[in-house]
Amino acid sequence: MKFKKIEKKLESKYINRYDVIYETIDGKEKRYEMISRDKELDSFDKLHNRPADAVVLIMHDESGEKILLNKEFRLAAGENVFNFPAGLIDSGEKPEQSAKRELKEETGLDLKIITEVIPESYSAIGFSNEKNVCIVGVATGEFAPSTSTVEEIEAGWYTREQVRELLKTEPFAARSQAYCYMWAKE
Repeated sequence: MKFKKIEKKLESKYINRYDVIYETIDGKEKRYEMISRDKELDSFDKLHNRPADAVVLIMHDESGEKILLNKEFRLAAGENVFNFPAGLIDSGEKPEQSAKRELKEETGLDLKIITEVIPESYSAIGFSNEKNVCIVGVATGEFAPSTSTVEEIEAGWYTREQVRELLKTEPFAARSQAYCYMWAKE
């Protein structure tokens, strides 16, 4: 693949649409449609060498026997989807700070301890360069409604048995589904 250029097609508040023009190994020019949180993509380096956009929270209760999941209405799916709490990293924040803030905003819970920070991964590599950092830890406290009026979230603790049943019948975000599948098999 030989990179040629990037053309911005649409700018909006959260998502920006670009065409990446490149040449294939057999010399054909191709146009790759993608989205990004970055408003100023104009080079191959900027496309790929950028900081994480968001955090994903993999939280367990103090016993380690339950996992935290959000059941959230997602407009693109048109239904409730199970997912880990997650959110954008605000300007100037470290991922650990974002994790604490997002957990509180979405669930009312407090981040008691971070046990691991999993390095950056891509959210939807097929059409976006958005990157996440996964924060693994223990959450405590009482559930409270989301502080955002645009999020319809029902947070809850789930045992391995409950997760095995949810995986059979309920829609999940892919990353949450994969992790929960492995966790529930233990």
